[in-house]
Amino acid sequence: MTAAAPPSVLERPHFIGIGGAGMSGLAKILARRGARVAGSDARESATATALRDLGVTVHLGHDAAHLAPDATAVVVSSAIREDNPEVAEATSRGLPVVHRSDALAALMDGLRPLAVAGTHGKTTTTSMLAVSLASMGLDPSYAIGGDLDGPGSNAHQGAGEIFVAEADESDRSFHKYAPEVAVVLNVELDHHANYASMEEIYESFEIFAGRITEGGTLVISADQDGACELARRVRAGAAGTADTGPTTPTVRTYGEADGADVRVLKIAQRGLTSEVTVELDGEELTFGVSVPGRHYALNAVAALTAGAALGVPARELAVALGTYTGVKRRLQLKGQARDVQVIDSYAHHPTEMTADLEAIRGGAGEGRVLVLFQPHLFSRTQELGKEMGEALALADGSVVLPIYPAREDPIPGVTSTLITDAARVADASVHPVATPDEAVAAIAGMARPGDLVLTMGAGDVTELGPKILAALAG
Repeated sequence: MTAAAPPSVLERPHFIGIGGAGMSGLAKILARRGARVAGSDARESATATALRDLGVTVHLGHDAAHLAPDATAVVVSSAIREDNPEVAEATSRGLPVVHRSDALAALMDGLRPLAVAGTHGKTTTTSMLAVSLASMGLDPSYAIGGDLDGPGSNAHQGAGEIFVAEADESDRSFHKYAPEVAVVLNVELDHHANYASMEEIYESFEIFAGRITEGGTLVISADQDGACELARRVRAGAAGTADTGPTTPTVRTYGEADGADVRVLKIAQRGLTSEVTVELDGEELTFGVSVPGRHYALNAVAALTAGAALGVPARELAVALGTYTGVKRRLQLKGQARDVQVIDSYAHHPTEMTADLEAIRGGAGEGRVLVLFQPHLFSRTQELGKEMGEALALADGSVVLPIYPAREDPIPGVTSTLITDAARVADASVHPVATPDEAVAAIAGMARPGDLVLTMGAGDVTELGPKILAALAG
């Protein structure tokens, strides 16, 4: 069933921002399907090198001259602005400008798509499915918003019939997919530049649920309030869109709540790993999860439920989930120096921050938990800065960097002070700094043998882990 060739419009695609996690994955899959892929990115990176190894042409910087004369389309993400010179050149030539989500939807066509959505946990759950299904010999294709810790890849063109994809709600791009099985891990208000209210979030997720193909399944948390409300809405009436028509998928819940279709009976944390026991279709299954924390254990149960909905034998899949060793930036151990472990966390929303800090606390033993936090986006900090500060109160000490802007322009009056002030109100020990070098010196100076240090945030704070280790070792 695997598509042997790229869609015709993507035979010679040009990706703008090809080094990004989502874009590079699609470029890899297309290259492996035989497309002649090119693209541009702002800077050199290991991702650019990996793409070149696949025969992809990667230009540095953005220039109209980078667009090949025979390009068939330009692929963009929501982060690419209309005034980008390569977009302008494509428009002047009359070339299709294809959103990343449309390209991914085209790559999934003809396969059995499994799409993972939710405010938190998408990358981890998608990765768990990709790794476990591959270990069973099913060779799925996959596209993930992060690099697997082992293989170091965010995408794969498999020979099997299953395609596992991370489905991003931030810009409503997950409305483009038509999965056989859709997973919704949680539903919370985030991405404030695109969603004005919780009602808009629910409406967006309802459209996603309505894209599930006839006879398909919605796998959804029975524990999280927003997910429960979405499940109620989907059950109450047909969801759908103009092109799919009304659909009512089978709803299959998982979690610790009474009445969950796949009921979690026990989660036992053992240092930085967990053991989970569930009841699925009258059968009790126990399996290991090699990352710490209840939220990661529940992500594994979501993966188990989704795979079972596709017809994968549940007992075999439970065993296979134990082969998952993590994804980069999701509580990834970066190293140890002077008996201090440095761990990288992608958490940037208060719920994620709280979950990761609670997970690490469970494995810290007698050591302290210290955090180097970099807020992500002005809009998120404006709306959730107080909650971020309250989350940092779970740490024994924290250092806070200025806001990482990503795609946003500054908002007057919105700075990291919103977070540090809230943290102090919550009796947290928090230290604001102005530069990465100050942050490294501060956190290394705080650490003592037995402590765990987390670099936390969705920006370039991930690059500071090795510097902290060097400062500790020196």
